[in-house]
Amino acid sequence: MDLGNAASLSHFLPELLLTAGVIVLVVADLIVRNKAPLGDLALIIAAGALVLIAIEPAQRGAWLFHRMLVFDAFGLFFRALIALAAMVAVWMSIGSEEVCHCDQGEYYAILLASTLGMFLMAEATNLLMAYLALEFVSLTSYILTGFLRHNRRSQEAALKYLIYGGVASGTMIYGVSWIFGIAGSLDFGAINRALAAPGHLPVLTVFIALVLILAGLGYKIAAVPFHMWAPDVYTGAPIPITTFLAVGSKAAGFALLTRFFYPAISHLGAGGSWQALAGADWPQLLLVVCVITMTLGNLAALQQTNMKRLLAYSSIAQAGYALMGVVILTNDGIRAMLFYLFAYYVMDAGAFLVVMIVANATGREDIEAYRGLAWRGGAVPAVALAIFLLSLTGIPATIGFIGKFYIFAAVIRSRFYVLAVIGILNSTVSLYYYMAPIRMMFLEEPRGDETPVTFELWNYGLMGVLACATIVLGLYWTPIIAFADRSMHFFTGPS
Repeated sequence: MDLGNAASLSHFLPELLLTAGVIVLVVADLIVRNKAPLGDLALIIAAGALVLIAIEPAQRGAWLFHRMLVFDAFGLFFRALIALAAMVAVWMSIGSEEVCHCDQGEYYAILLASTLGMFLMAEATNLLMAYLALEFVSLTSYILTGFLRHNRRSQEAALKYLIYGGVASGTMIYGVSWIFGIAGSLDFGAINRALAAPGHLPVLTVFIALVLILAGLGYKIAAVPFHMWAPDVYTGAPIPITTFLAVGSKAAGFALLTRFFYPAISHLGAGGSWQALAGADWPQLLLVVCVITMTLGNLAALQQTNMKRLLAYSSIAQAGYALMGVVILTNDGIRAMLFYLFAYYVMDAGAFLVVMIVANATGREDIEAYRGLAWRGGAVPAVALAIFLLSLTGIPATIGFIGKFYIFAAVIRSRFYVLAVIGILNSTVSLYYYMAPIRMMFLEEPRGDETPVTFELWNYGLMGVLACATIVLGLYWTPIIAFADRSMHFFTGPS
């Protein structure tokens, strides 16, 4: 079903709410003297968008705005995940010592605007819309990264992010122009039909175009070799924004990458297996990227002494694990990737929240700041961080273990045995650097000059929810995997 502009609005309510929320926040910032309630308002708007996503009418799928966007189960999953990431980012911002001294109205308005752009990335079914949405997210991310205007590290991170992002987006738009020249259209369905049509296909041209487009998509998910921005940006940005980029931006990138490489340049065969179109040999390319990403991310993390930088390289490695579900070209792989991204959201958001709690109390982000944390008033955040890090490793009885189980099971079922072995070895390597902060918190004695960690009801509440979710969903994960099952279907129009 192809809906026009007016009819499409019934499936566009969360985006309309975010748009209205941005306007309200900007106007309220100009009117009210007390800026503190603006964070609460932004949290309500983000939660409202999530509620609207949850109550959207069940429908097999539809094209929106004359095939610029698509409404389907796959997009709904990522919109929900991005809305959850926005809620966590706003919640953390309200309790952050870094952000509370910034211009509140502008900050929350740009944060919600970035969320809107991520929604559009998850729904895009036209390369022009995909590029515009990705660029919009990038521009708002540059601003949020450098929002600490008197912090030199934040300004440096924003500048590096801008340079890397500009190169990546320019490379991507060049690849898009090549695809348009080959297919004569930017619509994913038209691209699929053009590449699948019998006749001579310029194989080398298609491959180069895909590499160029992958530069833009790989930059957004921080995949090697497009990852160079991530460590500096994650370290320099305010911690709530680091969390938002690590979780929400990465989810939006995976949504767009999967929607492009599956419905656009692959076709679904029997038994839930996908096949790349002849001449579009992208699985081998993405397989190499996947292996290098998880390996480099884990090896680079071994040498880090800053918690934000350690989690940045960990985030790169996690992108490699999630890519394993993409490269095997099966519905099982897509389902495993969806589940793993949700698990990553819970684990990584919780870890960054504990980093923020410690930074609020001590003003430090290095691993040394966690020395004896459990014995100087921080037993609760120490236990929570241990849970999140062990889950990121893939220890049983955590959601991280279940996520990796589904990923590795899908890979082995598809007979990618070498890839599975590489993934398991990388998980083993990650145990070393994840255990370093745990050892520092519980086995090292405080030196006496460390700042004690005080109780923060606002941050501890969210931390408790995320820690409990990490354990509970590691024991009873049926609702999440059922949601992933319902969400791994793309709407491609009538057969």
